[in-house]
Amino acid sequence: DGIVIENFGSAPFYKGSEHDRIPVHQLACMAQIVEWARRVCPGRLGVNCLRNDAQSALGIAASGGLDFIRINVHIGAYVTVQGMLEGRAAHTLRYRSFLGADAIRICADVCEKHAQPLVPVEVEQEAKDCVRRGYADVLVVTGQATGSAVDFSILDRVRKAVPKTPLLIGSGFSVHNAEQLAPFVNGAIVGTSLKRDGRVEEPVDVARVQEIVEKTEGLFGTKVS
Repeated sequence: DGIVIENFGSAPFYKGSEHDRIPVHQLACMAQIVEWARRVCPGRLGVNCLRNDAQSALGIAASGGLDFIRINVHIGAYVTVQGMLEGRAAHTLRYRSFLGADAIRICADVCEKHAQPLVPVEVEQEAKDCVRRGYADVLVVTGQATGSAVDFSILDRVRKAVPKTPLLIGSGFSVHNAEQLAPFVNGAIVGTSLKRDGRVEEPVDVARVQEIVEKTEGLFGTKVS
């Protein structure tokens, strides 16, 4: 239904904070890719500037006419291999308004992967805060790492905490668990399981894409519009 463009090949990542944004040349490359993708992709298109550069993502999205951005840490504080990542919801939303880009939806992660919260927080509270205080449009729940399956109990707790908010699975979704998970969410961001042999560093396997599209037809809850 859509595509997320990321600078996933640029690891190790910059924090993406105010004084540690992703390099200008990466932004320029992503803008070029976005321009090409918008011409050939009929579906929704979004961008995620890793590790957590929401401002740069919004700039690319607004200039490229994109539909959404993904923010890994939108609220709260997480300890990661890049150091401390702090949510900047106030800055992000005001910058979006400044750009006249309020139609760009914010997809925000809950229980961010490859990270630990600075202080323990119940997942229900984080989900509620992300929506009610951070004004995220869509929530994303992932496993502990790229390609890792989602803990169904956490997914269920988030769904019950914010039942009216669109919910996406952000990692580990595949043909093997689609029937179990799809009815409880509005969609899934899929990467690793679409690659050749299920290896994230390999190219996309068209046959795997076709298989998961066919497998999930009609399974998801209401799709994110």
